[in-house]
Amino acid sequence: MVSDDIIRAQLERTLAEADLGSIGTRYRGKVRDNYTTADGKRIMVVSDRISAFDVVLGTIPFKGQVLNELAAYWFEATAHLLPNHVIAVPDPCVTIALECQPLPVELVMRGYLTGVTTTSIWYAYERGARSFCGHPLPDGMRKNQKLPQPLLTPSTKAEKGGHDESLPRSELIERGIIGADDFDAAAAMCAQMFAFGVTRARERGLILVDTKYELGRDPDGRLVFIDEVHTPDSSRYWFADDYDERMARGEEPRALDKEYVRRWLVNERGYRGEGPPPALPNEVRVEAAKRYIAAYELVTGSRFEPDTEEPLARIRRNLGLS
Repeated sequence: MVSDDIIRAQLERTLAEADLGSIGTRYRGKVRDNYTTADGKRIMVVSDRISAFDVVLGTIPFKGQVLNELAAYWFEATAHLLPNHVIAVPDPCVTIALECQPLPVELVMRGYLTGVTTTSIWYAYERGARSFCGHPLPDGMRKNQKLPQPLLTPSTKAEKGGHDESLPRSELIERGIIGADDFDAAAAMCAQMFAFGVTRARERGLILVDTKYELGRDPDGRLVFIDEVHTPDSSRYWFADDYDERMARGEEPRALDKEYVRRWLVNERGYRGEGPPPALPNEVRVEAAKRYIAAYELVTGSRFEPDTEEPLARIRRNLGLS
């Protein structure tokens, strides 16, 4: 594990913005700065920004490196099963990929009845809902309990500043958001990817609780996985060894992901995404960094090697821009 001193020293050297000039057409997401190039590639720079409740909250040391390298790990581990968009990973925070046409929905796989956001399955269940995205839910379930089977709960992609909306397959098709053939093909791919992730996580002593996938069509028309897979930003991980004991005591599972930051916002500041977010104290940023790094090491079985060089200068050099 990386020492607290190294993490604290990086607090003032995080990658908040990745302005690479005229390398391509820029699109700034919540976490990634994407550049589309004239030759059909996408340069994805994974910043250290952290978002929750669809709001950017600040930066976490080494978060971009963890996300980029962990996504690269999963893309490589699953390439024999399912296609993805990766071409190369030239920098700890950069992936070069095929430019793809994204599907207009996010595909969320859920294995457990959990969550703290207003769009979570537990939020709906706690308020009496017994159907979620068209899936019936049994009575008598408890928070954080395993669902009878994994559920695909797709959501719309809101415009910047908006909130995603969870909708069943039938409504997505009825509204013309996505065609039935595309949805069903993507659903099958997501089920296979999630099953692989659950098995690999269990081998590492973890539970892959839920995750969000993005798919798109590559230049040859194939559906492929894009963006990221099974990172702590797109996925929720719990420790498996004491899950049953903590459930029996009515305690929250031990988590590895940014749910820690969400819980801090809700429990310590009463914030659920409305209005300007509170500033993250340095101790919260350090603890979040430790959890991201722990997730990388536990999932991959490899030691995380933090790159402490000033990130933007390093990225420009590794991309041949300086």
